[in-house]
Amino acid sequence: MRKFIFAIGLATSLGLPVFASPHDVEGVWLTQSGTSKVIIEDCGDGTPCGRIGWIDPDSLAPADRDSILTDRNNPDPDMQQQTLIGLVILRDFRRGGKRWKRGKIYDPESGKTYGSGISLNEDGTLNLKGCIGPFCQTQIWTRATLDD
Repeated sequence: MRKFIFAIGLATSLGLPVFASPHDVEGVWLTQSGTSKVIIEDCGDGTPCGRIGWIDPDSLAPADRDSILTDRNNPDPDMQQQTLIGLVILRDFRRGGKRWKRGKIYDPESGKTYGSGISLNEDGTLNLKGCIGPFCQTQIWTRATLDD
């Protein structure tokens, strides 16, 4: 036990990350497609949550541009009228070394939820992985603001 405590103390004093923090990935992120921005914040339990903060109106079909964007593809009929802006799409992550793993990502375009992992890359971009079983797809998101 003394060796473990010493190792934690040494890593901390050297500035090495001991485990992931929700603060590592907090902020506003432009998705890889550039059509939306996701705000990642602490869920209140020390884990990150992400909600849609902006959707590019030019990425929408003309009929959708003037309407309130709703979660119409959600398999739960009671949820289909909820607004997409503010919708939580990243949740339930667990610490896993320098990354967050075993989380969930919801895709409002398909109405499906996938297993997910997120981590901060050395260049400051966000590595986001969505998986169905062993098959995964990775996206790289970049830091943004809601104003630009």
